[in-house]
Amino acid sequence: MSSSLRLVPVTPANFDAVCAVRVHPDQEHLVSPVMKSLAEAYVHGDTAWPRAIVDGDEVVGFVMAFMDYPWAKDPQDIRSGLWRLNIAADRQGRGYGRFAVEAVTEEIRRRGGRRVYVTWKPAENSPEPFYLGLGFHRTGEFSDDEPVGVLHLDPTPNLSPDTP
Repeated sequence: MSSSLRLVPVTPANFDAVCAVRVHPDQEHLVSPVMKSLAEAYVHGDTAWPRAIVDGDEVVGFVMAFMDYPWAKDPQDIRSGLWRLNIAADRQGRGYGRFAVEAVTEEIRRRGGRRVYVTWKPAENSPEPFYLGLGFHRTGEFSDDEPVGVLHLDPTPNLSPDTP
């Protein structure tokens, strides 16, 4: 991992490299391919925040956040968080995932967010330990049969870690 690690918008210049990102075969059941994520970003243009993870000149992954999304269609319950995280199979274990989560967290903080949400599939090779290791806590909620995790950016003394 170099000092030139950054998140950049998906553009015509990097589109093919971003779409070529493939996770390990044993993780494919856990995360959608980048192409599907980009289609969802197009459809949810107001809330989707897709970015290429770039190290130097090389695309090493893809991350997509959701920004200010009304949870369960409740306009009073606005949330932001991680929607997708795909690290190229040959680039895993080098800190790129952690970097992407931290960069998304900082973007949400910059926009005034106090919490970051994520879901994961409860299956073999689940990323749950990764997210819990970064400080996320289960909320007790589920979205499409996936547990919801939250990371508090601005801890409030009256809230427990599991409070959404």
